Order: sequence, then C-alpha cells, then structure tokens
Amino acid sequence: MSPLVKWHRQKPVLTEHFELFINKHEVCNAYTELNDPVVQRERFAEQLKDRQSGDEEAMALDEVFCTALEYGLPPTAGWGLGIDRLTMHAFDRFTEYQGLLDLLTSAVFILLSVADVILFPAMKPQDQSSSSSGD
Repeated sequence: MSPLVKWHRQKPVLTEHFELFINKHEVCNAYTELNDPVVQRERFAEQLKDRQSGDEEAMALDEVFCTALEYGLPPTAGWGLGIDRLTMHAFDRFTEYQGLLDLLTSAVFILLSVADVILFPAMKPQDQSSSSSGD
C-alpha cells in the first residue's frame, strides 16, 4: 500500500502512482498526494497495525500531518528523481555503490526526524518555560 497516495479517479483499485526503472533500478518515484485528512488518518491506522505485526516499512500514525491536512491541502503531485542513481547508472557503477548509498541514506534518516519539521508555523509547539517566565 502507498499510504500517502491518492486513489485513482476512474479505477478505484489502483492508486495514482508510478515509478521509473532503468535497467532494473528505480530512479524516480511519482504520485498524486492524498489530501483527505479522514482517509489519510485511516491509512495511517492501517499502517500502524502492519507495523505492530512486524512490517518495518509501515509508516507510523502522524497526527501532526493529519491535523495539517485538516487545514487544507490543494491537489498536489510530485516526483523524486535520484540524480545520484542516474549518475551511477550512466557510469555503470550502480551495483558497486548501491550498498554504500543505502548505508548513507539510512544514516541520514536516523539523524533527521520528520517530527522535527513543522509544516505550519502556527502549529509550532509553545515553549512552556518562556511563556511562564513572562508572567
């Protein structure tokens, strides 16, 4: 399941999502963003069940993201093209560097937490120490 992807408009069993592969290697991932907060929360709940059953790739429930969707998100789509992967493919070095790339990517995700990103400044948590000291 793609928890952040909108269902296909004419074929409800599909999502609006595609991936570009070159020589058996993924180089691009693209999809239409799901912008319905109710459906998004339901999908996160399903993913949470999968995660509790041992699926390490399942996403956690992100209440801050769902709350941000309640404020409104216009129809949105995007794609991510791996320039590093294209370069490795162009120089026929994909398999040689793939292990190192995976290791570095994992390290970056460990260091950076999505929870540290504030989608909307109005949703930024208030610092209790600064608000109580001004009284």
